[in-house]
Amino acid sequence: MRIYIPATLAMLRQLVTDGSLRPVSGTAFAVTPKLREAYAEGDGDELGEVALREAAMASLRLLAGAADAPEDHTLPPRRAVLVADVSDVTLRPDLDDAVVRIVSPVTTHDVVAAFVDNAAAEPHVKAAVEVIDAADLGDEDAELTVGDAQDHDLAWYATQELPFLLELL
Repeated sequence: MRIYIPATLAMLRQLVTDGSLRPVSGTAFAVTPKLREAYAEGDGDELGEVALREAAMASLRLLAGAADAPEDHTLPPRRAVLVADVSDVTLRPDLDDAVVRIVSPVTTHDVVAAFVDNAAAEPHVKAAVEVIDAADLGDEDAELTVGDAQDHDLAWYATQELPFLLELL
C-alpha cells in the first residue's frame, strides 16, 4: 500500500544517515476504503492528494512537538512527507479516514519520493507551528495562519535527491 508519512527535516536526515526511520507512533496516511467512502468523487490520484495534505498537516504538528529539540534548531522549519510502498499496514478509521499504522521501520528502499516545503514557505510554517494547537481548538485567526502554511505546495524529490537537498539547507 502507498502511504504518506509525516516527517521533519531531522527525520529525513535520519533516513539518509541510517537508511531507515520509524514514523512517530507508526502513524501514516493512505487512500483507505474509509477515505474513498468519504468522497463522493475523486480518483486514486486525487485521493492520494488528500492523504498527502493530511500528512503535511501532521508534519506541522511534528514540527510543533520538536520545537525544543536541539537538532531541529539547525534546520529550517519546513513540512516534509515521505511517500512509501509498504505491505504491513493496519487501517485506523477510528482515528481518521486516512490514518494507517505501520509496525516496521521504513527503509530507503520502501520510499519512492519525498515532498518538502520550499524556502518561501518557511515564515508561514513557522507561524503555523506556533498556533497549531489553537487552530485545532477552533481559534479562527490560528486556523487562517495554518491555512497560509497549507497554501504552499510541497516540492517533489526523488529518494536519491534527499542527501543533496539536506546538504543544501
